[in-house]
Amino acid sequence: MSRIRAAVLGSPIEHSLSPVLHRAAYQELGLDDWSYDRFEIDEAALPGFVAGLGPEWAGLSLTMPLKRAIIPLLDVISDTAASVEAVNTVVLTEDGRRLGDNTDIPGIVSALHERGVEKVPSAAVLGAGATASSALAALSRICTGEVTAYVRSRARADEMRQWGERLGVAVRTADWSEAAEALTAPLVIATTPAGTTDALAASVPQAPGTLFDVLYDPWPTALAAAWSRRGGEVVGGLDLLVHQAVLQVEQMTGRAPGPLAAMRAAGERALASRHAG
Repeated sequence: MSRIRAAVLGSPIEHSLSPVLHRAAYQELGLDDWSYDRFEIDEAALPGFVAGLGPEWAGLSLTMPLKRAIIPLLDVISDTAASVEAVNTVVLTEDGRRLGDNTDIPGIVSALHERGVEKVPSAAVLGAGATASSALAALSRICTGEVTAYVRSRARADEMRQWGERLGVAVRTADWSEAAEALTAPLVIATTPAGTTDALAASVPQAPGTLFDVLYDPWPTALAAAWSRRGGEVVGGLDLLVHQAVLQVEQMTGRAPGPLAAMRAAGERALASRHAG
């Protein structure tokens, strides 16, 4: 039996949960002839890797630093991916075309919808990196008012305002020293590296709204733990990973997947095993 291949590419890649999630989906869908691997690929190696893909390949997941580097190698990218100049999903068609999309943005929206967050009057974003631009794109779909971005430099502030203009989001910027003020927003999206928001845990208000912390390891973050103790709703990075991966599976396999619970459980087991080890 010939196998149909898919994989996640990036650098570093060894801790990616994508193989765990996609394999769980394949098992749930009965796709015994599908395989999903991981490859350590940097920007310099990417063109050669893509050029060498054969007809057995169905799709690729892209993580850092490849989400922009992949774009010149594609035939078409979706409007969603173009809106943030970032592709995390490539579908390889039978006629040899390479189609790029971004499932992070609808993944954020779906993860929030799962927790009952459909619309918010305002929001706050902690950080200004690549994930922050995806957060703004997601907020363009659910936030009816202003978004305040808390950043560390004037250059980052300028970038976030420019992304806001491009995405149709009213963005106000504030210095990171004022980040504790963000926690009173009805929706807070934390997009910063591990440890960055730990100092904010002591500032979580009584009866907070919803926190979406894109980290999943270590979990919970100090901020997420404090938020939960105060009774607020917490959405985590694993939620985002699962929701964006479900969309990737659907695009790559052509099957509408229903294995959300199976994928989340597989991710939770993998993280628990990693910490136990």
